Amino acid sequence: MSDPAPRLIRRFIAVTVILLLVGGGAWGFLQVRHIYRAPGPMPVAADIVIPRGNMQMTVATLRAAHLIRPDRMTAFVFRHIVQLTHHQGALHSGEYSFPAGASLHQVIAILRHGKPVQHVITVPEGLTAAQIRDLLAAAPGMTGDVPVLGEGEILPQTLSYRYGDQRRQIVARYRILMQNALQKAWETRIPDPALTSPRDLLILASMVERETGREDERARVARVFLNRLNRGMRLQSDPTVIYDVSQGEGVLPHPLTRSELAFNDGHNTYAQDGLPSGPICAPGYAAIMAVAHAPQGDDLYFVAKGDGSHVFSTTLKAHLAEVRRYRHHPPHPAKGTVPGE
Repeated sequence: MSDPAPRLIRRFIAVTVILLLVGGGAWGFLQVRHIYRAPGPMPVAADIVIPRGNMQMTVATLRAAHLIRPDRMTAFVFRHIVQLTHHQGALHSGEYSFPAGASLHQVIAILRHGKPVQHVITVPEGLTAAQIRDLLAAAPGMTGDVPVLGEGEILPQTLSYRYGDQRRQIVARYRILMQNALQKAWETRIPDPALTSPRDLLILASMVERETGREDERARVARVFLNRLNRGMRLQSDPTVIYDVSQGEGVLPHPLTRSELAFNDGHNTYAQDGLPSGPICAPGYAAIMAVAHAPQGDDLYFVAKGDGSHVFSTTLKAHLAEVRRYRHHPPHPAKGTVPGE
């Protein structure tokens, strides 16, 4: 068992020194205690960024944030208590949450032992690399430039980060998530001759992601594309055309026109056989697994109903009938792809 004497001696010396510095006696003790324990001036709880620097910079930051009072006495007590209790730990930089009216005692405890504020960033499914780059560039609290992003290399996900974290670190975390998701999907997949590599799976998943957001349709859409690939039919997916026409932005300010169906920059599946040359967005985990585990079926066509869902068909005749039905009298403006139209 450790000897408590050294600790008691340190406390005694600390209190004695403070009393002497303040002016001595019971009055000095009570004044120091009041400054140390009294509620501070900050009127509401807030997250405050404490930059790296010396004690003077820390005090200036606390004053500017109204965490401590601007008078010299408060700063004096703060500095000397921090120095005399240095064995309890150093003050840390970073972003911390402080309650309204935080006392000096609370401020020091938070700067020593508090957990930094956690921010979150969400990359939604279906964004292109250009859209993800803009999202990361605008994320508050991150530092550094966004590294060059390859299409489809980031797994849509919500991640937490701290103030000052570098964007390249966040991108690295997203890349690892995608690599792990693709590896799991490839290892557990239902083998299909249309897909010869994890990259093929990723490309097709990106198409499925842009075709439907419905959980109950993803695997069926994947099966349509797999069936068409295995039969040597062109995939004829509108989002692949939009990707090329928009130069990778993934959106157009107008409905896709017939003349644009001829534009091909390596992704247009109306103008070329097989899969696009690369992904057209960042597919989510659900779309990746839908492609890896697409159930058997004979569907070769689908058309958007206008309410977010699709009608699937096994023959061109049945498909064209559905096209006439939903494109002539849609409940909402029709969207989605119409393979084989």
